[in-house]
Amino acid sequence: MKIVITDAMTVTQGDVDIDIFAKYGELIKYDNTLPDQVAERVCDADIVLCNKTLITRQVLEQTKKLKLICLFATGYNNIDTAYCHDHSITVCNAGSYSTDAVAQHTFALILEHYSKVGRYDRFVHEGGWSASPMFSPFVFPTDELCGKTIGIIGYGSIGRRVAEIAKAFGINVVAYTRTVRDSDANYLPLEELLSVSDIISLHCPLNEGTERLMTYEQFCLCKPTALYVNTARGGVNDEDDLARALKEGRIAAAAIDVLTTEPQVIDSPLNSRIPNLIMTPHIAWAPLSTRKRLMGIVEDNVKAFLKGTPKNVVS
Repeated sequence: MKIVITDAMTVTQGDVDIDIFAKYGELIKYDNTLPDQVAERVCDADIVLCNKTLITRQVLEQTKKLKLICLFATGYNNIDTAYCHDHSITVCNAGSYSTDAVAQHTFALILEHYSKVGRYDRFVHEGGWSASPMFSPFVFPTDELCGKTIGIIGYGSIGRRVAEIAKAFGINVVAYTRTVRDSDANYLPLEELLSVSDIISLHCPLNEGTERLMTYEQFCLCKPTALYVNTARGGVNDEDDLARALKEGRIAAAAIDVLTTEPQVIDSPLNSRIPNLIMTPHIAWAPLSTRKRLMGIVEDNVKAFLKGTPKNVVS
């Protein structure tokens, strides 16, 4: 049994043990795999473990004995699942491993916008407080979360966890989802949610139904004081339209952890020249505890498949 990990450095920097998979077969590890290297590296694999490596139809057509693809991720839009389904290749994801981490990071972004902790920390370290005539130099505007309304787009496990935290802050919660599973949330049509929300937070997968869900037209429906938060996938919003909305003041600010192309490209429309944009480099999912949990889920997926009882199957 040959097991190939295509992008090990995306899940460990030596702080998480990835050699646990060696007990299931011959383990080949690559720190990273470029698109033109994928086919050669996985062509004779029985199992492929990957995070964001593109496993396209062209790649899959060159595999000889591939039986299983396990993702170090919840999303699986980088895998041609239709081809896998048609050719009896099982695809398993690691759903819900990062629920708490992403919800935590979502609120780190929200709190940075409303409390300006990072900006005040820099102000103090740069001598601003010691040079101030006031004991409390409120040079950056802050506001309370209590009484605000958060509109959650996508109401799966992460969206629900964000809602729980929001309620603890005294925030009103409304939600939009394509599939209403129960009535524990105040569900609204997307347009209405955008118009009433002070905070708009995305927690939906990227697929044909959500790609470019947020365009300039949608941003124009928002309050001009609204904060837009995206810790889901970059492709859910049109990045040029978001940049335009920020520059024109259609929304007050955005806080994002994801881009359509990652790492960020030099000519990205969402860049450091936009002052009302807070950005982190796709790290919401990556706390150490979260990645250790992820390894356990992926190992369980491999074991279950080898026993003939696969779980977390998406194709």
